[in-house]
Amino acid sequence: MTRTEGGKGMNVREIVLDILLEITERGRYSHVVLSQALSKYQYLEKQDRAFITRVTEGTLEYLIQIDYVIGRYSSVKVAKMKPVIRGILRMSVYQILYMDRIPDSAVCNEAVKLAQKRHFQGLKGFVNGVLRTVSRQKDHLEFPDDGIRYSVPPWLLKMWETEYPGETVRRFLKAFLQKSRLCVRGCLDRAKKQQIIDSLAGQGVKVTDSGYGECILFLEDVDYLEALEAFREGWIQVQDLSSAMAVLAAKPEKGQYCIDVCGAPGGKAMHLADILEGTGFVEVRDISEYKVGLIEENIRRLGCHNIKAAVMDACVRDEGSVEKADLVLADLPCSGLGVIGRKPDIKLRMTRESMEALAQLQRRILSVVWQYVKPGGTLVYSTCTINRKENEENAAWFAENFPFEPVNIEGRLGEGIREETMKEGYVQLLPGVHPCDGFFLAVFKRKL
Repeated sequence: MTRTEGGKGMNVREIVLDILLEITERGRYSHVVLSQALSKYQYLEKQDRAFITRVTEGTLEYLIQIDYVIGRYSSVKVAKMKPVIRGILRMSVYQILYMDRIPDSAVCNEAVKLAQKRHFQGLKGFVNGVLRTVSRQKDHLEFPDDGIRYSVPPWLLKMWETEYPGETVRRFLKAFLQKSRLCVRGCLDRAKKQQIIDSLAGQGVKVTDSGYGECILFLEDVDYLEALEAFREGWIQVQDLSSAMAVLAAKPEKGQYCIDVCGAPGGKAMHLADILEGTGFVEVRDISEYKVGLIEENIRRLGCHNIKAAVMDACVRDEGSVEKADLVLADLPCSGLGVIGRKPDIKLRMTRESMEALAQLQRRILSVVWQYVKPGGTLVYSTCTINRKENEENAAWFAENFPFEPVNIEGRLGEGIREETMKEGYVQLLPGVHPCDGFFLAVFKRKL
């Protein structure tokens, strides 16, 4: 892994280091920075790109645990280290602990070289000493609690342990640390399912039927999504199974007018448009030109016709939409704790205060958008988080304060999803318990 590319003298470990510094020191979002880097270096060999992805994501996933390990064998506190040295140690400890194919000696040597290249010649002995000690002691490591073991902040672990049985918490914490399967929705109005599968397989992609709806597929061995014919032709759209379930739970019918009030990048809205099969209409909204641009880009790629995107603030009442919609999809801004497995930096940046503010924002939006639903129409409230305040408590608050009643959603999500709460109109999906990201959805019907 010391090859250089493009004659620039930068090896893949340097790329990983720069990605990590952007995320951990400058506060940028992991999925954005990693995606941009992989796009920039798309000409690298597949194994190099896979290395960049794994070490970046793995280091972030295990960051709390890694810092604990470094702290045990370093004379300098992790928080006091130079950012570059901290980054080099973190990515190297991840490789030592979790990447058996790379000899520990090679990891240590490459870390020292990287420290020198980044002008920290005087600290190469420190880097070497810490890493070689970790290498010697790794088989004897013991972690004091589940927070370190599963690499989650203590306050977050405590919150979950008060909301769920301990074994349930451990199941989804373990799932967060496992590689997430890439889930896509096949756009069967544009290509037949077998045509999509054959195209993907022809480019070396392993395809597995999800078992949850004809159009939902799991993909493995994907190097560069944009290089796939099925993606370029608009035959597939990246959409997690949980996201698809929000649409399935809504049970849209042909000819309906639907509004997705916070819809970027548009996956659920386009799923709705597909189910309507060219009938009815879907208006998908979001708050900024940038977000709406993402929606419009996907609409063009997928060739959807019964859908449009619009810039609109969901907190501001749109008079022209009052009692016009058969279905309102309110998949609202949330803490994102359900997708930690895909965006591990969420657990590092989220706070109690931020979650409280988001829960209040959700209520503000719901206080506006319910008015768009016709009497007898449907509203779906959903989030991609695992937090009762944002989920069950907000759903109960909505039912108590507005003219809606819960809808029994048993059977709408396939035979594999059965929870008692579905009779009451909602379900909390959990990684490791259910075959998808953490996700909450509640379905309501407006009273006549």
